Amino acid sequence: MIEKYKREAASDVVYNLEYNSERQRLIIPEYGRHLQKLIDQATAIEDDETRNKAAKYIIQVMGSLNPHLRDVPDFQHKLWDQLFIMSDFKLNVESPYPIPSRDVLQLKPDALQYPQNFPKYRFYGNNIKYMIDVANKWEEGEMKNALVMVIANHMKKSFLSWNKDTVKDDVIFEHLYELSGGKINLLHSTEELLNTTDLMRTNKRVSNKTASGGQAKTQNNKNNKGSKQKNFQKNNNQK
Repeated sequence: MIEKYKREAASDVVYNLEYNSERQRLIIPEYGRHLQKLIDQATAIEDDETRNKAAKYIIQVMGSLNPHLRDVPDFQHKLWDQLFIMSDFKLNVESPYPIPSRDVLQLKPDALQYPQNFPKYRFYGNNIKYMIDVANKWEEGEMKNALVMVIANHMKKSFLSWNKDTVKDDVIFEHLYELSGGKINLLHSTEELLNTTDLMRTNKRVSNKTASGGQAKTQNNKNNKGSKQKNFQKNNNQK
C-alpha cells in the first residue's frame, strides 16, 4: 500500500496535535501563524540570493492583505519594518529602507503633560484663563482694551450657556477681576457688554444642498398645482 494512504494510528494523531498554548508566541498576530512560519523559514535559508527572493515574496504576501496600499512608498516601508520585527531582527536581507533596530522598537514615547487645572469657575474653561494671562502681559492701550472686552463678552456667553438666566455685567467684571489676579479691573467702568439676546441668538444656516432640495420641492409642488390631472374614463364603445 502507498505510504500516504496508510491509516494512521489514533494515538499518533493525538500525539502530534498542536495547541496554541504550546506554540510560539506571534509577534504580530494580525498576519497569522502561516506568515510567521514563512518568515522563520526564510530566516533559516543559508543562500543569500534565495533568502532575498523569499523576503520579497513575503512582502508581496503581506501587501496582498491591503492591496490598495501595496504600492504606496510609505506603506512599503512599514511592511519591511514589520518583516524584520517578525523575524526577531534575525533576517539578513537587503532592504530598500533603513533596517530598524531592537533598541528603537523598545523606546517609549515621552508622557504627555495634560493640563490638570481645577479652576474655580469651570464653565469658563481653560482657554479663557489663557487669554486673560496673555492680556495681562500686554501693554496698556486700545489693543489691550479691545482684547479685554472680547474676553468679557466671551465670559458672559459661557456663563449663559451654563446658566440660562440673565447675568449682570458686574458679575462678569468681578470674575474677570478675580481671574486676572486684580490686574484687569472693570468694576467701575462704564463699558457695557453685549445683550443676552445677542449672545444667545443662533443663526440658522441652511446648506446649499438643503436649499437646492427645498427649491426643487417647491418647484415640484408648484408644477403639480398648476397642472391638471387628467381623469381617463373608460370608453363604453370599446369592447
